[in-house]
Amino acid sequence: MVVMRGNSPAKVDAQGRLKVPTAHRKVLEDCGPEVYVTSLVGDNVLIYPMTEWEKIERKMLEAPKKPPEIRRFIRNSSYFGQVTTLDKQGRILIHPLLREAASINGDVDVIGQLNCLVVWNHEKILRDMDADPYTERDEAALAELGIF
Repeated sequence: MVVMRGNSPAKVDAQGRLKVPTAHRKVLEDCGPEVYVTSLVGDNVLIYPMTEWEKIERKMLEAPKKPPEIRRFIRNSSYFGQVTTLDKQGRILIHPLLREAASINGDVDVIGQLNCLVVWNHEKILRDMDADPYTERDEAALAELGIF
């Protein structure tokens, strides 16, 4: 089972390579060298171990019909997406199109989201959390699911 958690500050170099923080690198390496780097709306970067991305693809292939939500998901994730390899220095190349869309350069936050990593522009994630805070309503919804 893949579980990535926590926030690790990192940097994206001038060539567009993210040095994956040590806290997350081991999980990616354990899943194999290939990762799928994508986004759904271009506001952040999603990094999936290929084993996890392939599970998502299988679920979409097995769907009895392809509703518009699946078609949009495939369209967007393919538009921003690329298969890449974690290099020997623990770096992942982020495609220029996605770097520009998500303002991913310099200081970033690499946040574990269970089966993937999400890379945010540092200032953007702070604005997003301020604009959409965690509330008591969220806590109640999670309690209904038996999470808290």
